[in-house]
Amino acid sequence: MNLSSPNKARKSLREQVESVSIYVVDNLWDQPAIYCGTYKKYNEGSLFGAWLDLRMFDSYEEFMDVCKQLHADEEDPELMFQDYQCFPEFWYSESCMGEEIFDKIIAFINLSHDNQQAFKAYVSATGDDSIEDFNMRYMGEWDCKEDFASHIANECYDLERMMGHLSHYFDYKAFAESLFRSDYIFEDGYVFRR
Repeated sequence: MNLSSPNKARKSLREQVESVSIYVVDNLWDQPAIYCGTYKKYNEGSLFGAWLDLRMFDSYEEFMDVCKQLHADEEDPELMFQDYQCFPEFWYSESCMGEEIFDKIIAFINLSHDNQQAFKAYVSATGDDSIEDFNMRYMGEWDCKEDFASHIANECYDLERMMGHLSHYFDYKAFAESLFRSDYIFEDGYVFRR
């Protein structure tokens, strides 16, 4: 039995991880990351791979190059993404996302935490996973529909001037119902233009 061969393979794998170490997550916490292994290793009973910090990548090409460098011991590694965190599940794919989805993930992780939550509500309400559309349609976070209606009424109309003291009797609830019937969507406290 030759014991030097497995040690040499382990060293090679260690060197592969070291070669991409600036992309590797040391302590998994709340950063957007994906675990990159290969189907070959998985089928051979190995979970060798690494958590890659998605914030470190400037392009899809760089991401793919790092993944292949991590698995340089295979001639043509068939990448397997075995786990992920801190980006929407609907973009996750075990067999690798394409460039378009990768770009969406990067755009998502560049949103503020509050806007990430709003984006998830937007997708839930509309089924649209375009960050660009979200940015154009997002109107903010509101306690209720009536608060948003009050905001719109005060921004667009000078009720005091138009109605005088009768402005205190303006029906914000009915106005909200009208707004959300045709022009706006309310989801989990977030408002979006239709």
